[in-house]
Amino acid sequence: MVFKRLLGSLGVGGPTVDTVLNPGAARPGGGLTGQVHLKGGDADFDVEHITLELVARVEAEHEDGESEGVVTFERFTVAGGFRLAAGQHHSVPFTVTLPWETPVTELYGQPLGIVLGVRTELAVAGAKDKGDLDQLAVGPLPAQEAVLEALGQLGFGFKSADLEYGHIGGTGQQLPFYQEIELNPSPQYAHQFNEIEVTFLANPAGIDIVLEADKRGGLFSQGHDALTRFTVSHDAVAHQDWNTLVDGWIRQLVEHRASYGSHAPYGHQDPYGHGHGHGHGHGHDEHHHDGHRSGPGMGTVVAAGAAGLAVGVVGGMVAAEVVDEVGDFFEGDDEDEDS
Repeated sequence: MVFKRLLGSLGVGGPTVDTVLNPGAARPGGGLTGQVHLKGGDADFDVEHITLELVARVEAEHEDGESEGVVTFERFTVAGGFRLAAGQHHSVPFTVTLPWETPVTELYGQPLGIVLGVRTELAVAGAKDKGDLDQLAVGPLPAQEAVLEALGQLGFGFKSADLEYGHIGGTGQQLPFYQEIELNPSPQYAHQFNEIEVTFLANPAGIDIVLEADKRGGLFSQGHDALTRFTVSHDAVAHQDWNTLVDGWIRQLVEHRASYGSHAPYGHQDPYGHGHGHGHGHGHDEHHHDGHRSGPGMGTVVAAGAAGLAVGVVGGMVAAEVVDEVGDFFEGDDEDEDS
């Protein structure tokens, strides 16, 4: 989806900008390609710079509840320092590299309800205008897809996804927010967990997989959350028995239930208030009781298919509505940016 708007800061007769992304979903840490098309106005203008901003709809928790805002999480200057003649058509091809932690917006071609956009800023004659916005589609890395597929094969069903403002303690998280992919438990664990949340924190070497499972409260106890972190390398995808590996991760969450009865913290505390220690062979285990994560997000509700996490929309927004929401949400929300 492309929005074409006159460069409002220059008024009638100013140049226009239209950014077109190449078809297909990008990947975290991969290239994003396209072209910025300019059309000159009624006079010659000096283009100071053309900058692409990656923006996201992010939820933030406050004492009074939750709010949503627009966060810019990367900027790329792709051109500048040239004169655009009156009426001239000029195109600027670009290739930029997405951050490794860029959220995944689709799985098996189905939207997850995550709203990302590429916003184009054109600076001309001392004035700036963010007048062009395009939906950004991002698919999973092979390791991310393998983990989700394994969870699906183990009977977990996709529930929703959202972006949460904040930092997960004990990780190398770079962006100011993280993605939660929420899953319904498999029948085997339905009596122990309400849901499991998966967060991927990718980097050039591999991926940290953060699994969080809420714990059903007993008759005299409150429910708590268990957080466990594992790491896999990108080149290990083809050499893993993913179902066995991921099932082992889930079993670790179950084993940790006994630790909630202890008054002593597990491991040691980091500055973010999360305990962490070494896991049982495949990662690091963390527990927290601060409720920093949200419940079901605002994303599209989809159902797990019989073969893994192949998804189909069963409620919430259909695919076309997710596309439309990109423009509806970001347009006019500059005052919330970086909130």
